[in-house]
Amino acid sequence: MQHIIRPHAEADFAHEIAALIETDRHPRPEGWRLSPWAVVTYLMGGTAGETPIEPKYIGNRRLIEIAVATLATDRALLLLGVPGTAKTWVSEHLAAAISGDSTLLVQGTAGLNEEALRYGWNYARLIAEGPSENALVPSPVMTAMQRGHIARIEELTRIPADVQDALITLMSEKTLPIPELNTEVQAIRGFNLIATANDRDRGVNELSAALRRRFNTVVLPLPATLDEEITIVQSRVEALGRTLDLPSDASTVAEIRRLVTIFRELRSGKTTDGKEKLKSPSATLSTAEAISVVHQGQALATHFGDGVLSAHDLAAGLTGAIVKDPGADSAVWQEYLETVVKRRADWQDLYRACKDLG
Repeated sequence: MQHIIRPHAEADFAHEIAALIETDRHPRPEGWRLSPWAVVTYLMGGTAGETPIEPKYIGNRRLIEIAVATLATDRALLLLGVPGTAKTWVSEHLAAAISGDSTLLVQGTAGLNEEALRYGWNYARLIAEGPSENALVPSPVMTAMQRGHIARIEELTRIPADVQDALITLMSEKTLPIPELNTEVQAIRGFNLIATANDRDRGVNELSAALRRRFNTVVLPLPATLDEEITIVQSRVEALGRTLDLPSDASTVAEIRRLVTIFRELRSGKTTDGKEKLKSPSATLSTAEAISVVHQGQALATHFGDGVLSAHDLAAGLTGAIVKDPGADSAVWQEYLETVVKRRADWQDLYRACKDLG
């Protein structure tokens, strides 16, 4: 039997969604599988009868309530935040809970054209038959309008500005004109858009004022506390480990705590006790990057070590995550090692492992 590396949310958590559907007694907007209350429970965790609901987002519950309430209106939702704040994760689970389908996705890139947001053509049929419904190739957004589902647009600000504006009529009128066929597609109830964006990457295309007005924006912050971020990293690492058969043990939590402490100190520019100021590297050092470092360390420990995650296994991924610009970030990282890591008695193994890498 072949195993899928990353199942879609609606497949991976189908038992939770089914339990919530069975026990949900709250009013549901037309076209929704769950009520807004049940969608928030699915995202934030709880119970559905005797079925435990695993938290998908660890953070401010009110932010998720605002996001879900937005989607219950005719306003589209924009999830904004620095890289690694779970924007994509939240959008996928919102679509899975509301529509039962998180696959209607447009990935924003600098080379995206308008067809990806509206519709395209099967050019062989177009040449043979001329413009017709059979020759039309609907975009994920058009399909969502026809089905009454949620469409997702990732990295909206990476899309060229003139292509972004193709969404304005669609979002205002809930209608997609097809002038070649002298017709249009009108969205049915349940349709809406979730877009994600960040303004930390280079080459970002600002949203026009007209387009921004058509979104309700929810800013997803980095985790507020050390323990909250540790919980997020630990839960995601355990889930990824199960998928790829990478064992986890008690030592993993201790290493995660050290890693997250380093990321938070370098992000904030000061040590956790506030006594020493630090230089910050150019890297974002997000929660997602911390998850990646631990995951890589687990793979090294499993395949080239004794199976127990150690400082030696973390060091390579840690250095790679922090030193994105060798010219500037190397000096920042070396200074941190000498002034912070070296002085902590219980971090000597991590100091030696990082120094051994040069």
